[in-house]
Amino acid sequence: MVVRSIQKTGTKGHGGKLDRSGTTGARYLLLRPAGYPLKSLFQEYPVVSEPRLFERYAREQWYGEVVRPGCYLFDRRLYPDFAFKVIKAYPRVSMVGSRTSIEVESRSNTTKDISQVSLDDVVGQDLAKRKVKIIQRFLAQPEHFGRWAPRNVLFYGSSGTGKTMMARALSGEANVPLLPVKATELIGEFVGEGARQIHSLYEKAQQMAPCIIFIDELDAIALDRRYQDLRGDVSEIVNSLLTEMDGIHQRKGICTIAATNKIEFLDSSIRSRFEEEIEFKLPDIGERERILEMSAETLPVEMEGVDLKAIARITEGLSGRDMVEKVLKVSLHQAIIEECCITQSLLDEAVRRCKREVKEAPKEMFS
Repeated sequence: MVVRSIQKTGTKGHGGKLDRSGTTGARYLLLRPAGYPLKSLFQEYPVVSEPRLFERYAREQWYGEVVRPGCYLFDRRLYPDFAFKVIKAYPRVSMVGSRTSIEVESRSNTTKDISQVSLDDVVGQDLAKRKVKIIQRFLAQPEHFGRWAPRNVLFYGSSGTGKTMMARALSGEANVPLLPVKATELIGEFVGEGARQIHSLYEKAQQMAPCIIFIDELDAIALDRRYQDLRGDVSEIVNSLLTEMDGIHQRKGICTIAATNKIEFLDSSIRSRFEEEIEFKLPDIGERERILEMSAETLPVEMEGVDLKAIARITEGLSGRDMVEKVLKVSLHQAIIEECCITQSLLDEAVRRCKREVKEAPKEMFS
């Protein structure tokens, strides 16, 4: 099947149709992977391992196609609808023929998202910090671990206790990329979409290894079978994830970290794949005070007559995120509205409001 490009150029004949009879045969094409017309969670870029074989494949598929720099060619076989952008063409306007030399631009300069967060930025969670040291060492020297590598680790605990920050800190400490994804985003509209995104995620990780895959809200797809009817049919996604976690594809240098607030509701078959479970606890009074002090240093409005130790005492049961987002930020916004400094009374009121919201929040759907 002949693939049509988005942009056709050349000499037009009668009726506006493209006349190929006077078009020079292309001697050279340089292509760049451009991706899919509709962006998925992780675009899967094909890797050309055999340039000569790809050249033959491309010539056969796009034979007779008129090209010029800037136009696009779509694959209709191995990667349906995947687009390649023509970067160079010689002659500039020419037609793909049996003797056209075709190359794909190297993607060696792939951007790596390396976090700037360090373990020092994570307040408290001393036990968790000790346990993740093995992950940090593995990412620094993956070749030394072999089959004993920490491949799958589960973070669990109340929302806002630092699970995501810990994953980002590991990325920063080990200087490796972090690929974060929420499990809810893997549930696609069409059959097979979620499984393809899982495969694409791990393919991308393999290209960037060593690296961390961080799957947040794991319970969205990994609930015990007793609750699956409440969350939809996600068995296809789960099976694809388990295949990757089991190491059937032998992907080296990748550590999968998943996080959940509801570890007790996870399916046992999925939970058993994690060789380590690391708990994240709510901060104690000293840790709450430290969180408040660190966050208060960056506030754009001054504090007046504020006792952070007193605030730390009355925030028992709140997470670090609660204190930053629902206490400090709410007080800051109120101070800006009233055109005043942040006062003890503003903070006290924010704490009371936060605790009232927590108390009145609906119970967990599975409790």
